[in-house]
Amino acid sequence: MDDSTFETFFANPPSTIDMSLLDRARIPHHISCIMDGNGRWATSRGLSRGEGHKAGIVSLREIITACVRLGVDVLSAYAFSTENWSRPQAEVNLLMHLFAKTFIEELPLLHRENVRVVFLGDIEALPDETRRVFEYGLEQTRDHTGMVLALAVNYGGRAEITRAARLIAQRVQAGTLDPEDITQDVVADHLYTAGLPDPELVIRTSGELRLSNYLLWQVAYAEFYVTDTYWPDFDRWGLVDAILSFQHRDRRFGGLSAAKGR
Repeated sequence: MDDSTFETFFANPPSTIDMSLLDRARIPHHISCIMDGNGRWATSRGLSRGEGHKAGIVSLREIITACVRLGVDVLSAYAFSTENWSRPQAEVNLLMHLFAKTFIEELPLLHRENVRVVFLGDIEALPDETRRVFEYGLEQTRDHTGMVLALAVNYGGRAEITRAARLIAQRVQAGTLDPEDITQDVVADHLYTAGLPDPELVIRTSGELRLSNYLLWQVAYAEFYVTDTYWPDFDRWGLVDAILSFQHRDRRFGGLSAAKGR
């Protein structure tokens, strides 16, 4: 995908999308995607679940490029949860193979788009081949200065918060942190997302209305956008539609609306 400009990449929108309504000065800094529906997409077409996962990778590639064109600072994506290990072993094995294969294949895109990759989750627990490829990708993109792509792999929100509590407790035990100095910022600094802004917009595909143990701390004030579209069918126009919805919302963060006085 080599469209080099915003105008080229977002040319010829469908009739349902009015690009003139998009305020490019108010693009969310951090967009997070819960990529759901690969298996159902495949089943509805008489294909194997593996083919659904492969199609989902194509969609992620398009969303990465779209977010770069839009000027998004961080794109995070829920790729594999701690609960996903309970899936059939053959599917887990395929996913791990796809993760490694895809990362190598997508490195030219990440280089071209100046995207820096980080991982959310315990990648040390992944199979050796996948872990080595991920570590290689981290090194290859470490000096990139463009958008951050945060991939949640072997990730669980409760496990992340538990890990943060353990790390903080170790500092208290070592005498390097006073319990009275434990603030929300201190907790945030011990999460996988340390140094990244919290998501402003969370997109969930396939119509499910739940977080699925994802970024439980970080999405406290995020706006949610749910679409019935399965992830493999989610494209740049679906992303624009989600952002347009975001831009029409009144974000009060628990306070009063300046526009409505309530």
